[in-house]
Order: sequence, then C-alpha cells, then structure tokens
Amino acid sequence: MPIIGWMWYFLEIVFCKRKWDEDRKTVMQKLLNLRDYPENFWFLIHCEGTRFTEQKHQISMQVAEAKGLPKLKYHLLPRTKGFAVTVQCLRNVVSAVYDSTLNFRNNENPTLLGVLNGKKYHADLYVSDRPPNGDTSSSQKFLTFWVAPDAFQEVYYRTGAYPGVPIVPPRRPWTLLNWLFWALLLLYPLFKLLINMINSGSSLTLASFAFVIVMASVGVRWMIGVTEINKGSTYGNNDNKQKRK
Repeated sequence: MPIIGWMWYFLEIVFCKRKWDEDRKTVMQKLLNLRDYPENFWFLIHCEGTRFTEQKHQISMQVAEAKGLPKLKYHLLPRTKGFAVTVQCLRNVVSAVYDSTLNFRNNENPTLLGVLNGKKYHADLYVSDRPPNGDTSSSQKFLTFWVAPDAFQEVYYRTGAYPGVPIVPPRRPWTLLNWLFWALLLLYPLFKLLINMINSGSSLTLASFAFVIVMASVGVRWMIGVTEINKGSTYGNNDNKQKRK
C-alpha cells in the first residue's frame, strides 16, 4: 500500500505471506540481521498473528479444546512458530523480553482516524518481564505464559485496573520539544509556499492548492479506513481457510 507500506518498509517491519514454508526463510534472515545491529532496538511481535474478533476467538477456542489447551476468554491462541524462531535467532542478543497487555479506559475504541481528529485516549499498560535466554521456545512452555495475561484482563474488566501498584511515568518535556522542532522544520516550507500563493492573488493557483489539500486529506482518511478491524484480514477465520484449500 502506498505511503503506509513504504513507512513500514523503512521501519524494517518484517513482511509475511502467512505461509510458513515461505515466511520462515524471510523471518530468519531479517532476525539474523539484527544480531550485529549497532544500535539498541525494540523488536515487537504480536503473537496472536491477527486482531481479535468474536468469530476468530470462537474458532481459536475450538482449536484449544481439540488440542487440550487452556481456553482463553480475552485472547486468541498465540502462534508459537514465529516466537520460537525469534528466540532462536536473537538468543544471547536481547537483554530482556517483555510481555505487554494494553487496555483503554472506559471502553474506548481508539482508531487512527480518531487520533488524526485530535481525540484523546487513555491507556493502561501491564508489563511483565520474561527470561530472555530461558527455555521459552517450546510451544507448551510459551502457551503457559498466555494464561496469566488473560487473568489480568479479567481483573481489569472487573475493577478498571491491573493487579499490583500502578506506576505513572512522569511527563517528559523533551518529547514535546522534539516534536515541535521537527514539525516547525518540516512545515516551514509548506507555510512559506502557502503565503506566496496567497500573495500572488491568483484564483487558479489557490483553487489548485485547495484541491490538492482536499484530495490528500481524503486519501489519508481512506488509507486509515482500510486499517479498521472490520475491514482487516480474514486470517484465522474458517471461511478464509476454506478458500485456501
């Protein structure tokens, strides 16, 4: 996808076809490249492999029942192959492994479009650490980790807070200053161009500029709309599996 796909590419996100025979080589190559990466880095992996929907959850729990695995109320069964390969490739390289569970208060349902419109969301994050070089690569061992976050989620829905003493990080002004610096630096040429157009007094020029801005806004909103859950991947649905057969 234009712009979003390019952004993901430059962020070095690993692209998968969701066919493990083909993805294994790609994933391992990308991970091995990180072993001698000169800077500190975060590697984020979403082990469920797809976003949560009621239909996918029902199918996932049917699989759990068939395999004798613990049933989860708020999560899908994790895809263990990707995590196992990650542990294998980055063993003795990463300094920590964090298991994170994110919730939004008051049943807020955040969207990129809401963020673009300036809507505020309030998030709570539960983080627990795992031994980076421990025996976490086995599927059974990894699946046991998934039971605890499900229990934390139950507590959060009942009480509105995670168990334990909450930690509120202090506000960091440097983040805001850094954003303001780059915003001013990058937007200055655009504002200068706009002022020159207004001073030119050309109706055609102003109309053309307004048309470009409107089309850019519509395009961005359309691309954001594509990322909504109800328009997202069918990966994990029975219908999708039947189509692949």
